[in-house]
Amino acid sequence: MASNITQDVQEQFLSTVRKGQEMTLEALRTWVETVQSVTQSLPSIPSVSLPLADRLPNPHEVVARSYDFAEQILTSQRKFTGEVLEVASLLLPGEESKSAPKSSAAK
Repeated sequence: MASNITQDVQEQFLSTVRKGQEMTLEALRTWVETVQSVTQSLPSIPSVSLPLADRLPNPHEVVARSYDFAEQILTSQRKFTGEVLEVASLLLPGEESKSAPKSSAAK
C-alpha cells in the first residue's frame, strides 16, 4: 500500500515537473520569436570574433557531459548508500538473527 502511495506521489511530481517544462519551453519559444521580430527590424549588427572561441565546447556538449557526470555521481551514491544500509541494517530490530557483516565473519 505504501509503495502505491509513493509511486502515485512520484508520478504526480514528475507530471508537474513535465508541465512546468512544457510551459517554460512555450514561454521561451514566444520570447525567441519576439526577439527575432525586433532584431530583424534593426540594422545589421557586426559580428564579434572572440579568440579561441572555436575551441570551446558547444552548449549541447556541455549539457551532455554534465548529465553524464551527474549520472556517474548518482550511480556511485546509489552503490554507497546500498553498502551503508547493508552495514547499518544489523542495528534494526529483528536484524540481529541475520548473518554478521563479511568483515566480522573472518574474526
